[in-house]
Amino acid sequence: MKESKISIGAGIGLLAGIIIGSATDNVGLWIALGLCFGAGIGTVFEKKNTK
Repeated sequence: MKESKISIGAGIGLLAGIIIGSATDNVGLWIALGLCFGAGIGTVFEKKNTK
């Protein structure tokens, strides 16, 4: 089963968001931002590999 680059990017972004959020005491904001940035980066990597 092939994993999507978007889901891998979102997972990494979620981890980064939790770490940054706990360091800055604003977990809610950073979880959302981490998911958005991670999914965006995953989309870029997925489009780069299909060309």
